[in-house]
Amino acid sequence: MTTPTIWKKSSFSGGGEGNDCVEIAEGPTHIRVRDSKAPDRAILTFTAQAFTPFVDALKAPAADAGSVA
Repeated sequence: MTTPTIWKKSSFSGGGEGNDCVEIAEGPTHIRVRDSKAPDRAILTFTAQAFTPFVDALKAPAADAGSVA
């Protein structure tokens, strides 16, 4: 039996219906990310260790974007 996936919306989803954001689902070893506007499309899957650097890269100022390898 598999555990159902529980998706959580970003706290930055904004007003209205809150459809302009991403959702995450945390598992024991992986974190999944999807577009809330298209939940049936592609899902990104990260190991727990890779998720934090991914989020940190998204938060980096635009000037730092060229330094991401």
